[in-house]
Amino acid sequence: MTHSPQIKVPAIYMRGGTSKGVFFRLQDLPEAAQVPGAARDALLMRVIGSPDPYGKQIDGMGGATSSTSKTVIISKSTRPDHDVDYLFGQVAIDKAFVDWSGNCGNLSAAVGPFAISNGLVAPDRIPADGIAIVRIWQANIGKTIVAHVPMTGGAVQETGDFELDGVTFPAAEVALEFMDPAADEDGAGGAMFPTGRLVDDLEVPGVGTLKATMINAGIPTIFVEAEAIGYKGTELQDAINGDEKALSMFETIRAYGALRMGLIERIEDIAKRQHTPKVAFVAKPADYVASSGKTVRAGDADLLVRAISMGKLHHAMMGTAAVAIGTAAAIPGTLVNLAAGGGEREAVRFGHPSGTLRVGAQAALVDGQWVVKKALMSRSARVLMEGWVRVPG
Repeated sequence: MTHSPQIKVPAIYMRGGTSKGVFFRLQDLPEAAQVPGAARDALLMRVIGSPDPYGKQIDGMGGATSSTSKTVIISKSTRPDHDVDYLFGQVAIDKAFVDWSGNCGNLSAAVGPFAISNGLVAPDRIPADGIAIVRIWQANIGKTIVAHVPMTGGAVQETGDFELDGVTFPAAEVALEFMDPAADEDGAGGAMFPTGRLVDDLEVPGVGTLKATMINAGIPTIFVEAEAIGYKGTELQDAINGDEKALSMFETIRAYGALRMGLIERIEDIAKRQHTPKVAFVAKPADYVASSGKTVRAGDADLLVRAISMGKLHHAMMGTAAVAIGTAAAIPGTLVNLAAGGGEREAVRFGHPSGTLRVGAQAALVDGQWVVKKALMSRSARVLMEGWVRVPG
């Protein structure tokens, strides 16, 4: 019986924020996978364990959720004033598909630490102790992220006392700056609000006409009001992820929102775009019990947000969607801003299924258009395992 031996590919399994994924240096990939295309996609799918009709990814590194079916490729940057290029691939679980259309904000926190530890940042830019500034080019959306990575004794500091809801154990804080976060490489021509309005009437067949804020910032996101779709904003995963009718509704909202945002040309094209846009629903603050069992009081947050990622309610909040939340909250009149009480603000703390998160953004009205120069938030990151992944040749 003939067989193909497994190949070994150097890799590191890392947690970044409330996600985890398999990280590669571009130079370590097999030659055919060092360029975009079918060979790269096939390799990454096999590493993660997709497509898996059982939806478990047992024969791979994936964890069968949108937060754990992720891959990252890092290389030295050839762009001026950048240290590394960061490419993110969201691997579908049950389909043979890798979505390259957006960034992962959570794993962005792990890019700086990975780059430093793997020799991709010039030594003269790394202090032995203090904060290393890593300038990251996010290649999926063509944006700059600046990571502030703590260093101790010449090595990346991973442990610490920074707590992040959705992550069980504390770690070292990694502060991130998402520069000029409007996602201009995703079909919106550089417009933060691709329809030209802060709030639209979005007609969704079978659902109705919903008020919606559709924004390109961090990641294209469609915000609707929780009450308008029958929710309170306090829901946890079990309330939605086992409800096929609800999940179908969110996918329909996502498809018609994507069409209005100019991200797809035909409704059926949404099947080829699982990672973006995101759909989230917002509500005014209320008491609820988080997935950890901790009580979140109304006074602990400015608003409540729940978001759908890869067809399921996210267990916490996607980092890129948090950028969208912070950006929209800073702009008076959006649904996010109104849920937070309205008015001008530079930071917002929102409640999500696992707890709360604070994100900031600086917005300004320039020539009649809203501009956000940067959004800020803190995450943490940690190496979980390093060595090689093995893939059947």
